[in-house]
Amino acid sequence: MLGFQHIGPHPDLPPEAADIATFVRLGQTGLGIGSKLFEATKRRARRIGYKWINATIRADNDSGLTYYQSKGFEDCRRLPDTVLADGTTVDRICKRYDLSR
Repeated sequence: MLGFQHIGPHPDLPPEAADIATFVRLGQTGLGIGSKLFEATKRRARRIGYKWINATIRADNDSGLTYYQSKGFEDCRRLPDTVLADGTTVDRICKRYDLSR
């Protein structure tokens, strides 16, 4: 497996929004895997009835921020000082993709 994407409801989002997570095998980024996954994910999200997709990315995840920006996601919210499981504190950035495009 080179990568996968997951969409689904999230308790912090309204029912018309899906939350997304994208994973591509290390060393396989930049080959178009994420782009192909997102095309399929958009189609499925529309069939399910979602109106928009939320991506929440750590502010220090440059590749994740670049990926979602390149797909047309727009910044919509910043979650400052989020404490991770290991105690690290980092901001998270929420990006939104409108499925009516």
